[in-house]
Amino acid sequence: MSKYTPHIIGIFLLWSLSSCDFFKKQQAEEIVARVNDHNLTNAELKRAFKRAKPQDSALFAQTFINEWATTKLLMDGAMRNLEVSKRDDFEELVDKYRSDLYTKYYKDALVQKRLNTTVSNQEAAEFYATNRQNFRLNEELLQFRFIQVSEDYKNLNELKKIFTRFNDRDRYALDSLQFQFKGQFLNDSTWVKRSLVQQQINPNNPENADKLLKKTNFLQLRDSLGLYLIAIKNTLERNDIAPLEYVRPTINQIIENRRKLELVKQLEKEIKDDAIKNKQFEIYN
Repeated sequence: MSKYTPHIIGIFLLWSLSSCDFFKKQQAEEIVARVNDHNLTNAELKRAFKRAKPQDSALFAQTFINEWATTKLLMDGAMRNLEVSKRDDFEELVDKYRSDLYTKYYKDALVQKRLNTTVSNQEAAEFYATNRQNFRLNEELLQFRFIQVSEDYKNLNELKKIFTRFNDRDRYALDSLQFQFKGQFLNDSTWVKRSLVQQQINPNNPENADKLLKKTNFLQLRDSLGLYLIAIKNTLERNDIAPLEYVRPTINQIIENRRKLELVKQLEKEIKDDAIKNKQFEIYN
């Protein structure tokens, strides 16, 4: 048994006998565990507890102290046994990581304050026109609408009539009838992946989709869940150029990322120029 085991077990018992408010009974700087020259204070344990918000505080304390002790023991072993040159290399890596972490957080905060995330329709359209060959589809898209009703739905012929004609008055009528539908999707100006359509409409499946889901096709399908009315307004095949409205979110993200990169360069230049101006940065020949 390790020479630290009795001490750690005592700590576990102390925490286990306490209730949820055991933290309040400890002094902030009380040492709850020790490994060699390293001390774990109650304040550190409280901070870890607040971050994790565990339900079982005693179990959390036991697990955290075990992990903390193991890490410290391994670290001490590494510092004793690693070559000095290797330790120096690691210290350089640690310093670089620390610097990168802080500077990235600081740059991100500066960028967020000044970044314009609004992409105009004109800007998106110009980008799309220049890069449209890069927006080829890797799966089929559909513009469609559908209604699912019970198999014994009354006035089915009238419903089919207004569903297929689908003028402004029909849209209003369908909207007023939607409480009678078991399912619906009437926004046929939106492009949807065909795979999602197949998932939504049960009688559709990969085997019959090529036959059923064709442009200008009207379908009436049945299954155990009811009756489906489907109208295919438009289709796009794999490798077709994606429509602007479908790739608009991607274009917005690309333009925003470009702005971020440009803004980072601008901020870095401003910071350096200000430092030179204020004699905080000097290069000696």
